[in-house]
Amino acid sequence: MPSRKKVQNTHIGDRLREFHGAVLDIVAVINRPQGDETLIREAGIALDRALFPLLVGIGRLGPIGVVELADRVGRDYTTVSRQVAKLESLGLVERRGNAVDRRVREAVIAPKGKAMTDLVDATRERIGRAIFETWEARDIDALVRLTRKFADAVKDEAPPTRNPN
Repeated sequence: MPSRKKVQNTHIGDRLREFHGAVLDIVAVINRPQGDETLIREAGIALDRALFPLLVGIGRLGPIGVVELADRVGRDYTTVSRQVAKLESLGLVERRGNAVDRRVREAVIAPKGKAMTDLVDATRERIGRAIFETWEARDIDALVRLTRKFADAVKDEAPPTRNPN
């Protein structure tokens, strides 16, 4: 039976460094507060910038527990818990017990929050169309396919353990 393992490219180290640099550039742009402020303003919504990534995350990932959400946004879970409570008080999310473990409280997007994230999605699409307007459709398809493939691989990959020897 032939091996399914891919032959390693001899310059993979250089390519990985270049790829890592590109990912860092993208993450830096995504993490800039100005980007969230632009999306909020362009979408015409009224929402505190600190709450914005939580609302979007709950909309995309919900139902989601506070601990997992905090891990994904890189914030302390007590801070995220207070911020999710604020989103709940604004009618943008709802909290409910987990179907399997009722002790776990999960956040889900409420209809008012969904309407808000729909406006953000439309704004993000408008901005994305401008970015990709000179790209070939096949290049966009390849980018999306390969980015998803990479995201799935790193999401499911356990971090390597260090050899103490």
